[in-house]
Amino acid sequence: MQKKVNVSFIIVLGSMLFALFFGAGNLIFPPMLGQMAGEHVWSANAGFLMTGVGLPLLAVAAFVFSGERDLRSLSSRVHPLFGLVFAAALYLAIGPFFAMPRTGTVSFEIGVKPLLPEGSHTVGLAVFTVVFFAASCLLSLNPSKIIDIVGKVLTPLMLIFIAVLIAAAAFYPIADFAAPDESYAAHAVFKGFQEGYLTLDALAAVIFGIIVVNALKDSGVKKRGELVSACIKAAVIAAVLLAIIYTALAYIGASSVGGLGLKDNGAAVLAAVSSHYFGAYGSVLLALIVTMACITTSVGLITSCASFFHGLFPKMSYKTITVALSVFSALVANIGLSGLIKVSVPVLMVLYPMVIALVILTFLHPLFKGRASVYQGTMLLTFLVSLFDGFKAAGIKIASIDNLFAQILPLYGVGLGWLLPAVVGGLGGLIVAALTGGKGNSAAGETLTGRSAQASSKADQGTSAGD
Repeated sequence: MQKKVNVSFIIVLGSMLFALFFGAGNLIFPPMLGQMAGEHVWSANAGFLMTGVGLPLLAVAAFVFSGERDLRSLSSRVHPLFGLVFAAALYLAIGPFFAMPRTGTVSFEIGVKPLLPEGSHTVGLAVFTVVFFAASCLLSLNPSKIIDIVGKVLTPLMLIFIAVLIAAAAFYPIADFAAPDESYAAHAVFKGFQEGYLTLDALAAVIFGIIVVNALKDSGVKKRGELVSACIKAAVIAAVLLAIIYTALAYIGASSVGGLGLKDNGAAVLAAVSSHYFGAYGSVLLALIVTMACITTSVGLITSCASFFHGLFPKMSYKTITVALSVFSALVANIGLSGLIKVSVPVLMVLYPMVIALVILTFLHPLFKGRASVYQGTMLLTFLVSLFDGFKAAGIKIASIDNLFAQILPLYGVGLGWLLPAVVGGLGGLIVAALTGGKGNSAAGETLTGRSAQASSKADQGTSAGD
């Protein structure tokens, strides 16, 4: 029997979705955006909210709407090989390449670096990351309720501390907004839009979507219409909470430059602001909360990625993959937070447009009857343009291609040149399907009680491995 979702459960679901997206690492990007944007902070923040809040929550809704069981099956609508490669790329991005190492570097930047003498930061980071990821690895190998308990305690504590910090900054601002950095002097909205990529939340959104689907199904909801409706309502709750906190943190960053100077990254901004208002005790409290919260995030990422890759390579044990991921993350973390962010930007400039395109196609799926050629045309042209955006972000400029794209593609100069090719690719795929009689995927119109009833997928196990 179909069960109607009550308001209290929607609120709980929205709060859960907020907690999933709001990790300790996400604290560092809005303050740095605020410092760099200065007087243009509000327009830059608007762009940041589009990709840092709106896109991840749309991606969750798209996954629920799709009726697919996991990220690989959703991206396989393009082609099975694409589904495998794309899913692996996203898991690597939210795992050992970027997000997992970032949990260690954020903890070090906020909790340890301010306490060390100037010349010992490199050695200090090396020692800290070994300890941090050794602890994460051990907890990932022996998942227990303690991680769930610690996470439930630390998230409210972190939010309370951040709320106090926001209140202090609102009533006693450190300084007036400064002039914007050159990168934010023009087109601040588009710059903020790209900065939202750094949260990595849109890449993890489908994994979170699995959790939302299972929670709704366990409560008795089966029909896709009810699932999508409940998901959107929960997403709105999570979006409002995220938007408020990100906006307030951006304000803190923008009002701090005049008194504290321009910092290297958002973790340094938070540490300096905390010390300014609350002294050494405030800094220590923030450091402890963020470090422990980062460990719980790290454990969740390790278990999810290890489960996914164990499913791909069953001959490799979960334990072996977990250890390998932890060791690799510790090594990558020694690039440092600023270096890690710099390295990640080119890759995210390639991946994010493809995620956006896939989300849009998922919602439009019933209109073009799921024809694979539409997915393929859209994703191919999106990839070709975003690839050169990635090259450009890495400092590799191919002048002939860059000049051509700048001339023929609207918004190419602000990193959105892929939009027109994506539309052209989709329309081209639709024409090809009409001429060849291409058939579509059969996902549209199904309820989640069919294929998605295979709820024991590897990805599901991965996201709950820390429970």
